[in-house]
Amino acid sequence: MIKVKEKFEKTAIVNGVLITPLKVLKNKILLIEKKIISIEEGNLELIKEKLNIIDAEGSYVVPGFIDLHVHGGGGADVMDGTPGSLEKVAKIHCFSGTTSFLPTTMTMNKDKIIKSLENIKKVFQKGTGTSEIIGIHLEGPYINPKRKGAQKESDILKPSIKGFEEFNDISEGLIKMVTIAPEIPGAIDFIKYLYKNGIYSSAGHSYASYEQTLKAVKVGLSQITHIFNAMKMLHHREPGLVGAALTTEELYAQVIADGFHVHPAVIKILVKAKSLDKIILITDAMRATSLGEGITELGGQKVVIKNSQARLEDGTLAGSIITMDKAIRIMVREVSVPLKNAIQMATLNPAKSIGIQNNKGSLEPGKDADIVIMGGNLEIETVIAKSKIVFRKNSFK
Repeated sequence: MIKVKEKFEKTAIVNGVLITPLKVLKNKILLIEKKIISIEEGNLELIKEKLNIIDAEGSYVVPGFIDLHVHGGGGADVMDGTPGSLEKVAKIHCFSGTTSFLPTTMTMNKDKIIKSLENIKKVFQKGTGTSEIIGIHLEGPYINPKRKGAQKESDILKPSIKGFEEFNDISEGLIKMVTIAPEIPGAIDFIKYLYKNGIYSSAGHSYASYEQTLKAVKVGLSQITHIFNAMKMLHHREPGLVGAALTTEELYAQVIADGFHVHPAVIKILVKAKSLDKIILITDAMRATSLGEGITELGGQKVVIKNSQARLEDGTLAGSIITMDKAIRIMVREVSVPLKNAIQMATLNPAKSIGIQNNKGSLEPGKDADIVIMGGNLEIETVIAKSKIVFRKNSFK
């Protein structure tokens, strides 16, 4: 169990293996106050200041995870539109190592989306006390009915700059990312508008061809939402959206590494095809995350949780119930990705993909003190968000 002594303003994390994530450092001391101060040589006697001490006892010390796609958890959903629900989502994921996240809306009726956006804005202004809201991911409603997944066709809208501006104004400019099908009428102009206004677009729930995807990349498309899921598949004569994602350097590929949405062997193909700094782990976590088996709902649709999977009654996967720490374990154990690269996919890569790498995503002086301590089994032991300990194993429920 991690040993902690708290009394002073500054804290030293000692006896850990630091994964920055680009470097693996041993016999170092990580000094934090409100931010990361420095990484020092591993001798406390050289530091003359009075310090709190966190003894990592040989565990891994890594940056806090950044999840760009979170719908819910702990029985709560972003679309509930209440502060209590959103705070619960933040807490559940923070206890699994996620210190920053994009609450993610889904394709529902306009009033529901507006209620959710208003609520996220309020909670953002107040703060959650656990995982930090760093923006909003608008998943839809600008998607292709052919690949709608667990979303209702009746709620799908055509891309509209005016309609989007209403959403963004309500959130007071918090929308950071939009998942859109680039092949639908009006999508290219819409993606161009998002790019010019500093908002990231991600292709998903899409039947786009290879050529249509590349056309979107030229005007600003930068990511692929849950690659391989809810999109046109790779064919040897028509590479499709997947083919474009695998061969286009500019595109980040988000992947749900829960072992069900994408087979580990296919994730291996992704890892071989894409640069390791262009792969992002996401959860796409829904309401039932961290709960047991049973019946729940997503967007007003009945969802059955069984064998660690969330499915609609017709068998369609309805988001996931994975957390980021589990995704990292699967990447290491089943996909054979080196630990530092798996950590990079959950930290620095997502930070870079939405332009927040100056503040988050790595253990470097001046960055936010968002830190996770993981044991040798890669289980979460301690979570530090904005320099405050928000979770310690066996100390929180």
